[in-house]
Amino acid sequence: MVRAAVMVGPKRPIEIQEFADPVLEDGAVVLRTLFSEVCGTDVHLYHGRLSGVPYPIIPGHVSAGEIEAIEGRVVDVEGKEFGPGDQVTFLDVHETCGRCWYCLVAKATTRCPARKVYGITYSARDGLLGGWSERIYLKPGVKIIRLPEGLSPETYIGGGCGLPTAFHAIERARIRLNDTVVIQGTGPVGLSAVAFARLSGATTIVVTGAPAARLDMARRMSADMVIDIHEQSPEQRLRAIRDVTNGHGADVVIEATGNPAAIPEGLAFTRDDGTYVVVGQYTDCGDVSLNPHRDLNRKHVNLYGCWGSDFSHFYRSIQVMARHQRTFPWHALGETQYSLEQSNEALRDVEELKVIKAIIATQHR
Repeated sequence: MVRAAVMVGPKRPIEIQEFADPVLEDGAVVLRTLFSEVCGTDVHLYHGRLSGVPYPIIPGHVSAGEIEAIEGRVVDVEGKEFGPGDQVTFLDVHETCGRCWYCLVAKATTRCPARKVYGITYSARDGLLGGWSERIYLKPGVKIIRLPEGLSPETYIGGGCGLPTAFHAIERARIRLNDTVVIQGTGPVGLSAVAFARLSGATTIVVTGAPAARLDMARRMSADMVIDIHEQSPEQRLRAIRDVTNGHGADVVIEATGNPAAIPEGLAFTRDDGTYVVVGQYTDCGDVSLNPHRDLNRKHVNLYGCWGSDFSHFYRSIQVMARHQRTFPWHALGETQYSLEQSNEALRDVEELKVIKAIIATQHR
């Protein structure tokens, strides 16, 4: 039997339940889970803020583990065959159809209506399809990546979900050499975005957010300047951005807060003909008021939404992490670990911002 932490429904305590060992289909893999993260999305799942979630679910959409069993021949994107003992991660998005208008015409696979996500849109009734479990069943066709040599599962999971999401946001932003970049938000997405903005050529990076421990981590990830939103008023924050940009505003601003109130402020931070990328609004947390003339049209602003990530963001972000892990301390983001039995505590600590990221160490008893 396999133990897993189950979210039985919104605002109900996580339960430890037992499941039968999976029966493998051809092309399937059983992963012995090492680490799975507790993401802000899991907090939204707990509060029932995402529609269409088939509770009960096994949360945990980003995980790392060791291959325990394989049925048939399974290869990676380079054609190299996987084997037992390989340390891997996998793209949580599965069943993207490759046939619909979004996949074939719009080239926007993150909007495919057939798209399913481990730990979010698969029910626990369907099997071990989430990471808060001692084993994960990887269905045939799940896109698996072998962790590059020298990249430990602990370091990888420190980046976790925020890694490809931030990579996608930076790709949308099209940062140029010598740009000034403002990143709103000090969660895992915002912190990885700091590293990727630096590697993309940003000369000056400013981070706004809270609490102090997360701002300290932003500095460690190479931010040049941090602004504590609890200590400075909106007027003071805008003045600080104007001062550091000679009055123009930032070339690129990336919203990674999840708070709709950040949007008007982020647009104010953005220079005329600058770029604003909204990546933090994964759930509907309410409306904000904008003046289309002042905030958008007259500014000639380039405004981008950013939803999820695809395999290219997943693959490329891991390669970049492996190459630059000594420069940017991704490992430090995931230093706080919890057992399966502590899943409720982990979820609460993420919601209350007591930790930057909570990691479920699923083999810990």
